[in-house]
Amino acid sequence: MPFSFNPEQKQTVLWLAVGPVLVALLVYLGPVLAPFIAAGILAYALNPAVDWLSSKRIGRLPFPRSFAVILVLLLLLAAILALILVVLPIMQKQIPLLQEKIPGALSRLNAFLSPKLQDIGIRVRLDEVGIKRLVSQYFATSSDEIWSSVLASAKVGSAAVLGWIATLSLIPIALFYLLLDWHAVLARAQNVIPRRWVGQVVGFGREVDGLLAQYLRGQLAVMLVLSLYYAGALAMFDFDVAVPVGVITGLLVFIPYLGFGLGLVLALIAAVLQFEGLHGVLVVAGIYGAGQVIESFFLTPRLVGERIGLHPLTVIFALMAFGHLFGFVGVLLALPASAILAVALAHLRTQYINSSFYRQS
Repeated sequence: MPFSFNPEQKQTVLWLAVGPVLVALLVYLGPVLAPFIAAGILAYALNPAVDWLSSKRIGRLPFPRSFAVILVLLLLLAAILALILVVLPIMQKQIPLLQEKIPGALSRLNAFLSPKLQDIGIRVRLDEVGIKRLVSQYFATSSDEIWSSVLASAKVGSAAVLGWIATLSLIPIALFYLLLDWHAVLARAQNVIPRRWVGQVVGFGREVDGLLAQYLRGQLAVMLVLSLYYAGALAMFDFDVAVPVGVITGLLVFIPYLGFGLGLVLALIAAVLQFEGLHGVLVVAGIYGAGQVIESFFLTPRLVGERIGLHPLTVIFALMAFGHLFGFVGVLLALPASAILAVALAHLRTQYINSSFYRQS
């Protein structure tokens, strides 16, 4: 007798078959979805500010949500522009000075190292002429030549450039509409969930939302502490650019490696320009080395990991594991993804403990 499905079983089989197809389609459309995913992450982070503004009143009239969205986006744009305007003048001013200082620094380094190495039987001498030539090639390019090379590259890879421009321009547009209709989007997503699972899924989502809110607060605390540390430590040793470089390093720490690397490069440039010999370079190496240790083994595990219920060792393992599996993006998303996994594992553990498989003796 052939096996037959009742109508309810047919519906279940149908949707179980549709699910993998939808997942495969999302994976295939990954590059297209990238700006929308980025906009969704930003909308999640910025929505509390929009909700707070839209809850206020202008006299007797409520503050329109559309105005709140525009104001928050303008503040975000202003913060990004302020960061760029802090970094670019420093680079524009210091790179020409660096070009002038590097040959002298190399000569001093050569005079210091060569006798020391010869005393232990190693005869090495820096090729000052060759290094000076390389420095001139890489740093003596005029702004007109830079723009010419940029335009030439744009002509060669115009399709790729236009693709990047289109992707970046989509992010603020998608972000505006997501913030404007955030609660409606969540309601539509909730209506898609099968009714028998809606309570569990909504409860799971609220737990994840609470953990991610704690994560954002913890990350902001880490950024503030590190901004104060780097700015204060550099100022203690009389660096002229202590405050902007220290604040930039601290604010960009949420981007693993990039924020730390940019701050380190700016500080090393300042050290070479301001101080004679290796004194400034060694000070920067000590400050940034200590800062990396403090951030990796104390601040992030304590201020972020404990807020989202993760043990410090779990935080360190998550950063290493996600970085190994997914590279830079994995490191960036390691802690929020670990928080979501922690909630899922807690629910799975509860189901396991309540199961007959566990209780059966």
